[in-house]
Amino acid sequence: MSICPFSKMQHSRTYSALSTFIILVLAFSAAACVAQKKTVVLDGQSAGRTFDGLGALSAGASTRLLVDYPEPQRSQILDYLFKPAYGAALQHLKVEVGGDVNSTDGSEPSHMRSRTDRDYTRGYEWWLMVEARKRNPNIILDILPWGAPGWIGNGKLYSPDMAEYMADFIDGAKKTYGLNISYAGIWNETVHDTEYVKELHRALVRHHLDTKVVCCDLYVGESKQQWIVADEMLADPELKAAVYAIGVHYPLENGKITTTDAARKSGKPLWSSEDQPNSGGGPILQRTWQVGGHILAHVYNRNYLEGSMTKTEIWSPITSYYDILAAPNSGLMYANTPWSGYYDVQSTIWVTAHTTQFAQPGWQYLDASSGYMPEKGTYVTLKSPNQKDWSIVLETIDAKQPQAISFNVAGGLSTGAIHIWETNGAKTFEHVADVTPKDGAFTYTFEPESLYSLTTTTGQNKGTAQPPAQKPFPMPYADDFESTPLARAPKYLSDQDGAFEAQPCAGRSGRCLEQVITEKPIPWSPLPDPFTLAGDIGWTDYTVAADFANLGGGPVTLLGRIDTSDVFSGDKAQYPGAYILSIEPDGAWKLVSAAFKKPLDQLAAGKTALTPGTWHHFALAFNGAEITAKLDGAQLATVNDSSHTHGMFAVGTGWNKAQFDNLAVTK
Repeated sequence: MSICPFSKMQHSRTYSALSTFIILVLAFSAAACVAQKKTVVLDGQSAGRTFDGLGALSAGASTRLLVDYPEPQRSQILDYLFKPAYGAALQHLKVEVGGDVNSTDGSEPSHMRSRTDRDYTRGYEWWLMVEARKRNPNIILDILPWGAPGWIGNGKLYSPDMAEYMADFIDGAKKTYGLNISYAGIWNETVHDTEYVKELHRALVRHHLDTKVVCCDLYVGESKQQWIVADEMLADPELKAAVYAIGVHYPLENGKITTTDAARKSGKPLWSSEDQPNSGGGPILQRTWQVGGHILAHVYNRNYLEGSMTKTEIWSPITSYYDILAAPNSGLMYANTPWSGYYDVQSTIWVTAHTTQFAQPGWQYLDASSGYMPEKGTYVTLKSPNQKDWSIVLETIDAKQPQAISFNVAGGLSTGAIHIWETNGAKTFEHVADVTPKDGAFTYTFEPESLYSLTTTTGQNKGTAQPPAQKPFPMPYADDFESTPLARAPKYLSDQDGAFEAQPCAGRSGRCLEQVITEKPIPWSPLPDPFTLAGDIGWTDYTVAADFANLGGGPVTLLGRIDTSDVFSGDKAQYPGAYILSIEPDGAWKLVSAAFKKPLDQLAAGKTALTPGTWHHFALAFNGAEITAKLDGAQLATVNDSSHTHGMFAVGTGWNKAQFDNLAVTK
């Protein structure tokens, strides 16, 4: 129990008149430093919505590097995310239905690259769902597309083709892995088509699937449209029957929750189907308790108190993508250096645990026992289906002084021992006290800038696994792709559009890296040409080189000193910030400097004799401001330019097939 330090009196003794006066002054000051006492009645008969759980959203290639982690660190990370009574204990996992198209921090593979193609092993979302289910057999699975292969609806996502594509994904998850997908969304942050919503529902019914439709995952920027499906349901009974829940993204706008009266009265569960402790202060701040932790503690409570939302899903479960990509550090955890095994269990893991380890989906919010602290802060109370156990999640993030609260337990709730857990700047998910009510009543004083859970349940725990030290990306780097399984991505390379996979080499023995997508997918975000990147943002002077075979139809590219690759930077960025050597099938080549908000700066160009399909070797070398491009050992150009002084490397193509081998980076 926290009170002002000078109010604690440890011993009884005789004091002089002066001492007595001082004690009275201090006692008065102590009383003044605790905010006015409030009484909360914990009424088990109170009405309230059903708690649907907290989860996270693996999408936008945000989990790309996790699968490359070595053991035991990979399993430790998964435990912190999904294992009950260990870390975040996530209750939902939503994953992207891949479409081989950039969906924020890269592209995720499609399970159907044509009407007749089916492969339920591509990518890492199947693996992630399986691993999550291993740890928590009760985890609830959701899916949502960001884009789709170009064959869908002849380029139109809202089509019967897409409804079948979604149903096929769900059916494949069940038949291949025994996974039940509970919910399916429409199209990420894209205004819905009501006829497609109904078509998706019909397709799920045709396939005898129990999956329910969530609509419509709209961002706060479309706030006029964000909840509009609730209004549309009033005039369209078929639409209302097709939609199980209304989900929106980032429902806090200008300090206020956007939930509309029509949504509250719709009779549907209301969900924040994508949210984030986004401070706008950059990745380092977001990883701290004082910023990211504070924000998320607000989000979880306010989404219900002010928005009537019974589920919140965070994008993303883990930051397993390179920092130069869009929205760095979106995850509850941070793990994007698989070569080192390092990971960071951020404060947001424990903020999430303050709810997930104390209440389960199916518990009920008690509205009359939820509200606001007298001196800044919020609290929500939930009771279990057994009608006895209960938990309170209480935050005093913006408070500046302690607050004493009296509780009266009523309505059939348990009056047994209450266990209190706390997180703040000095404590991280600590069991700090046990209180036994007297005649159903107890009082506790809450410290400022803290998060608490009070519960009659037991079994909560804090994981103890620790990571190894951080290490930089290995230099020199080399990969001949011989150890990469066929039709899989090599370690550490992160596809930013299209799909780069190990395939049998064309015209030589062994395995090569092939870009396999030749039809432009249906995009969600800007659509850069395919490239796959890796490396260290701090690299300055180095040579990147590779063998290549252009199989026709477009260029091959070699990229170096990539200093940013945020597809949302500038005016819908088409190229990363980098030096790019591009060679066409006929031998025409150019060396350019690309930067967001600027036209391409052509540094050199020319033409050389090439035969399509034959193997060649190209290289880019950086030495201070000097950039040298080579082909088959011969110099194409040497230029001086200081636009990009450091950064990562990549190989790429247009929307055409090409192969690469013996990719290497040397000092």
